Amino acid sequence: MTSTDQPGAKTRFTPAGLAFLAITSIGWGFNWPVTKYLIGYLPPLTLRGTTGVIGASLLAILALAWGQPLRVPRALWPRLVLAAILNVGCWMVLMGFALVYLPASEATLVAYTMPVWASLLAWPILGERPNLLRVLALLMAFAGLSAILGGHGFAVSWTKLLGMLMALGGALGFATGAVLAKKLPLNLPPVSAAAWQIGIGCFPVAIAGFLLEPSSFAGLSGNGWLLFGYSTVVQFCIAYVAWFAALARLPASVAAIGTMAVPVIGVVASALALHEPIGLGQVAALMFTLAGVALATQS
Repeated sequence: MTSTDQPGAKTRFTPAGLAFLAITSIGWGFNWPVTKYLIGYLPPLTLRGTTGVIGASLLAILALAWGQPLRVPRALWPRLVLAAILNVGCWMVLMGFALVYLPASEATLVAYTMPVWASLLAWPILGERPNLLRVLALLMAFAGLSAILGGHGFAVSWTKLLGMLMALGGALGFATGAVLAKKLPLNLPPVSAAAWQIGIGCFPVAIAGFLLEPSSFAGLSGNGWLLFGYSTVVQFCIAYVAWFAALARLPASVAAIGTMAVPVIGVVASALALHEPIGLGQVAALMFTLAGVALATQS
């Protein structure tokens, strides 16, 4: 996911917008168990970097086909690189390793606390003082994290704690990038901005993966290649294009709340596809996380 400065706060509510939002949520939600499966065959840096570079290339082609220029004014390069590092680079690396140590369902829940952190980071960065809703959102986020840690009787392993810290770091990086995007907007066409951010953020990750990780794509089965294509085309192209289309047809607040379906889909899909357990801890974490996100987006 990347953050771009999008209009839409006063956009009318349309059925087409809801349809595009549903495509986005399904595309991103199913990608969590897909990525977890693929990490069993490809190491995280190689997988995340390669899919990102291919996805960015496809988005660039789409941008040109739709008449969106790829040229970046010289003054925008520093903030574009910063946005790519925070929104994409940190997210790809930290979430990739988090999925090594955590079930996909739990990684999804930690990741989607990011609106809560964004609402709090708006205070030091944008001068927006936290109100009661933001404080409650923070409490809900901490309750959700505690529920994940205590999902198996609080017998927390260091491996699980490491995975949670990595997922939390990815969420904080993305939240910081989202808040900075309001202060330092890119003012680029949406698909072009996404292509540049994903490309800049993922290219060094892909290089590091090929240099540091012994990996081979030869081990992927036919189903593995299909899922690799899903993680590339659906996650980075179809879902992103649908997201921008939804923003153009829905109020921004509705679109933001609509993405709350992503962790729900991620948790359920992981349980069905990967046979990950859904116990009381996971259900409580999901409820707390959704409540925190809802409060953060309304504050």
